[in-house]
Amino acid sequence: MHRLERQLHARDMAHRTRHPFEWGLDHLGDLAGEDEATKGAEGRRPLEVFRAINQQAAAESNRFFLPPAVELERFDFAPAESTQAEAGGASPFYWLRYPSGLVTPSPANNQVHARYFPAGKNDRAVIISPQWNADEQSHVALCRGLNRLGISALRLSLPYHDWRRPPGLTRADYMVSANLGRTIQAVRQAVMDIRRAVDWLQAQGVGQIGVMGSSIGSCVSWLAFIHDERLEAGVFNMVSSWFGDVVWRALTTSHLREALETELTAEEVREVWWSISPSAHAGRLSRVRRPVLLISARYDLTFLPDLSQIFLSDVERHGVPAEKKWLRCGHYTIGRSPFKYMDGWHILNFFRRQWR
Repeated sequence: MHRLERQLHARDMAHRTRHPFEWGLDHLGDLAGEDEATKGAEGRRPLEVFRAINQQAAAESNRFFLPPAVELERFDFAPAESTQAEAGGASPFYWLRYPSGLVTPSPANNQVHARYFPAGKNDRAVIISPQWNADEQSHVALCRGLNRLGISALRLSLPYHDWRRPPGLTRADYMVSANLGRTIQAVRQAVMDIRRAVDWLQAQGVGQIGVMGSSIGSCVSWLAFIHDERLEAGVFNMVSSWFGDVVWRALTTSHLREALETELTAEEVREVWWSISPSAHAGRLSRVRRPVLLISARYDLTFLPDLSQIFLSDVERHGVPAEKKWLRCGHYTIGRSPFKYMDGWHILNFFRRQWR
């Protein structure tokens, strides 16, 4: 299995672009203060600023992940064109577009794109966030599967993905990169986008709202889930604990480590991405009593099992009502037969049982 994971990674690497290390404090002006954000990366001063930002963000995480209030009339909801919606005889979906909770230097990234797959007049919906570099069709089959259970699905495009990519990019490199500040901003933005989707669903009369995410989508969905009690149930497909440790050790992000280690150690990478790490917010879990399903891959070379186990131990220690599943595959192979069907069955069965 590890050999196959490495083969799939090598094929994927042929399409990746290597970007240099950047502190990226200009992406964190609202957190660092404009004067600090504009300083050059001289000596160790930027690292000290990052430490302060992350300590404050972790201590005040409710505010850190809370999107600004927005008028619901700025949410644009419209049917998809029939040629798209009816392809293959599938039921129609609807476009939902709305302003992101954070303003970034990329205008395209500042508008959230989502597709809503309704399941008739019901009051149940799941917000879905796919994996890093997912194409626009990723997780659409899962949305259709939820529909067959009478559950609506809202499939989000993550920051810098799909229609949100800045001109000139062919991949979602800006979501997770060797630009420290932009990565924090993108993860924080994704959490806010999910919470704004909850606002919209509630305004439509949806009474029961769940969340589901894969890989980086699992990370941002978890951060939204533990900070927003309106999310009643969640599936987190591939989980991990420390954001910096994943990037430093993962096969998928080995090209990012090459850039990061020109300036930082492994311990410092954990520090600079502390605030966007699930385990940094483990103290909140004693108040989480909503059902969750946690899925991990036994032979994962990206979300390494020992890092996943830290996450699982956090959840168990704080008494979160969690179901845990280990699949005998890896990060890449979970998207291939037969594992994708096993994975999908666990996800759909969880929501079926929660909302009978």
